[in-house]
Amino acid sequence: MSVLLAPSILSADFGRMAEAVQALDEADCDWIHLDVMDGSFVPPITFGAQMAASLRGLTQKPFDCHLMVDHPETQVRPFVEAGANRITVHVEACKHLHRVLQSIRAEGIAAGVAINPATPVEMVRDALPLVDLVLVMTVNPGWGGQPFLHECLTKVREVRAMAPSAYIEVDGGIDDTTAAAAVASGANVLVAGSFTFRGNPKERLATLRSAACERFES
Repeated sequence: MSVLLAPSILSADFGRMAEAVQALDEADCDWIHLDVMDGSFVPPITFGAQMAASLRGLTQKPFDCHLMVDHPETQVRPFVEAGANRITVHVEACKHLHRVLQSIRAEGIAAGVAINPATPVEMVRDALPLVDLVLVMTVNPGWGGQPFLHECLTKVREVRAMAPSAYIEVDGGIDDTTAAAAVASGANVLVAGSFTFRGNPKERLATLRSAACERFES
């Protein structure tokens, strides 16, 4: 199982966002993670599709858009037009989860479903045929820099058992001390924001990849 790195721009300097994306483009990452927050589903407000569109021309890396918003169905088309390669929505925010996921797939891009720490994994079981990714939050969604909730690794293992061929993404508190445990539990996509931008992104991501690969050393 290869491990993909999806650094989040949430922890970048918003006044120098273009430089941050260019730095990730030059670093050893696989996707670029966009944390979209609306001030309703989660307390903070980050950015919308216009930001994604502005950054799209700076990199060919896939945009992994994580919609932490109420009424995510209203944001699917704007983010598709902005250049999203994957859109992940929260089961807790969708009254009609299947319909939202179908609308994403109908746009010709990948769909994902996310669950919060207090949400049972059974909530996403019936949606698995419509997604290629399940995002397990390992912090409560909202602010970057929160400590990793180790109890969420149980959810990662449960989701891996339910969806053996899916991408299992973990988001929150991922660094060089938690990456190996996440991978050992079944995660194969690691989102890291604070850790990535706490220094030189290229060097930090190399450290993270090395830590994640410890899982496979004999």
